[in-house]
Amino acid sequence: MNPAPVATITARQQWISVLAHARMTELSSHEAALRDTEYQLIRAPEIGMTLVRGRMGGTGAAFNVGEMSVTRCVVRLADGRTGFSYLAGRDKLHAELAALADAHLQGSQQSRWLTELIEPLARAHAARRAVKQAETAATKVEFFTLVRGED
Repeated sequence: MNPAPVATITARQQWISVLAHARMTELSSHEAALRDTEYQLIRAPEIGMTLVRGRMGGTGAAFNVGEMSVTRCVVRLADGRTGFSYLAGRDKLHAELAALADAHLQGSQQSRWLTELIEPLARAHAARRAVKQAETAATKVEFFTLVRGED
């Protein structure tokens, strides 16, 4: 079996990330279309915990920050395509819809799903990030040091 091309893997990583960052309200408007095919739950949505690790300054030694809730799901469409999702938080419906979207995005109508689902979700996420960055930038404090004169 030949490995998938890097471009295909990168594209899938991007849409899985977009689906994981989407708000449930944004994703739920596509629920009927996502469920409009036969599928089975290979791994029903389940909630678990994962250990979060961090690095001081992004480059220091790794340390355990703490644990967080995650929800995962695996589905298989009737034609054999398998979709996966891992999400931060405890939303089982979101995990199932994200896994369904991943499976649909691997099919012949990928461009339709990218245009109608992924691109709007990505734009909404980018807009939320921009607002958050602007709010954070507004609280930035510049520190400076006064040098005392020496005689």
